[in-house]
Amino acid sequence: MTPRFLLPARLAAFAACLAAGTPVLADGPIAARKGLTLDGAKLVAAAASAEARRLGAGGAIAIVDEGGNLVYLERLENTFPAAAIVSFEKARTAATFRRPTRDFENAIAKGRTSLVAVDAMTPLQGGVPLVVDGAIVGAIGVSGAMSAQQDDDIATVAAGALQAAAPTAGADGVMVIPGADTRAGFAKGTPLYEGAAYKIHASRRDGPGGAEIHGRDTDIFYILEGTATLVTGGTAVDAKTTAPDEIRAPRLEGGTSRPLAKGDIVVIPNGVSHWFKDVQGPFLYYTVKVTAK
Repeated sequence: MTPRFLLPARLAAFAACLAAGTPVLADGPIAARKGLTLDGAKLVAAAASAEARRLGAGGAIAIVDEGGNLVYLERLENTFPAAAIVSFEKARTAATFRRPTRDFENAIAKGRTSLVAVDAMTPLQGGVPLVVDGAIVGAIGVSGAMSAQQDDDIATVAAGALQAAAPTAGADGVMVIPGADTRAGFAKGTPLYEGAAYKIHASRRDGPGGAEIHGRDTDIFYILEGTATLVTGGTAVDAKTTAPDEIRAPRLEGGTSRPLAKGDIVVIPNGVSHWFKDVQGPFLYYTVKVTAK
């Protein structure tokens, strides 16, 4: 059977998208465009994952390029398997039609039922284009959270991650993250920078989360506000591998409990299970993740 996204009915829509594209540079027969990299896709997915965890939700997260081709896919723990393909279809629709999928769902709800016959789209909210400097470079699709609205909310928050990802190192290697971006990051709990060697997150918790075990990342936390009990070690209950070198579990049994408050710094080596318990939020903390080679 031909995969659904290769059906001939979609070729016309693909051609229409190409024809509608606005190049950044169009001198002669070659157009230069901004493109989404794998690191950029992972950055957006990390923002979606952080927002989903903040809401206590699961979800599958798909990131596609501007042509609707899959770049990165992540399925959070306890998310039903079919959410993966649905998230991809939402992202593909948002990218190739260059608009949020909520627009199509709303149009159908208002009576434009003929849209359900368009095979090239999935008219379910949760797909949002990724825009950089006015150019669409791809899209994110989220499926499997606790509601359709939550799918859309998570995708919308994550779609802004590329704008917050603007900081880049200068010629001397120095990088500055503007305070406005930092404050906006703590309002939701999002990554500020993600590279191959290290990551910086503006982390936020308003309640207890799940337990985590990072195979390669050493976590360094600096507590800014709120209190929590950090449990490390012990046994991860119902643990599942959610991504390469990443394990999640609802909780830990046993282990060592430590109270955390403003000003504390915590270093958790890779491979050590940890769980924020008894959180008095908002619990805000910088996270620096140092990735082992």
